Amino acid sequence: MSAVETPTRDRTGTAAASLAVLRIATGLLFLWAFLDKAFGLGYATPAKNAWFSGGSPTKGFLSHVAAGPFESAFHAWAGAWWADVLFMAGLLAIGVAVTLGIGLRVSAVTGTLMMLLMWAAEWPPAQHTSSGAATMSTNPLIDYHVVYALVLIVLAATASGATWGVARWWASLPVVQANSWLR
Repeated sequence: MSAVETPTRDRTGTAAASLAVLRIATGLLFLWAFLDKAFGLGYATPAKNAWFSGGSPTKGFLSHVAAGPFESAFHAWAGAWWADVLFMAGLLAIGVAVTLGIGLRVSAVTGTLMMLLMWAAEWPPAQHTSSGAATMSTNPLIDYHVVYALVLIVLAATASGATWGVARWWASLPVVQANSWLR
């Protein structure tokens, strides 16, 4: 047997299943964030701060941005109705689409944009906040937002919705056939 083995059907099946598990877990990560912020399940969001109880899903995070060139812009966006609606709609739509394996191209683009904005809000390159305190950033470039964005791109590029998802049904819809960017 050679040192380099050729992929077998089993390995291909294992890779597809692994990507499906990664896809579903990533989709549920976005869905959980939506549910916790919408209903205040008591994890990251207390019930009194739930979106459906009148709280703002962006105010706490964006108003505490303390580093980076976009600090004042994020402070201005904190709690704005449009920022709340876009953020929550994004979490829900990305979560549902990725979990089901549909619209992975759109999810990869919008999810990457969301993660880029969240990365910019935390601004990992900064070693100190605007007040001079240490940021505790562990890596100036790659953090979990970048990893999530890369995962979304890989899931879309590998058509991972075909395994344990409804991508084949989705692709058969006339509107999707007429607009391939919806795949």
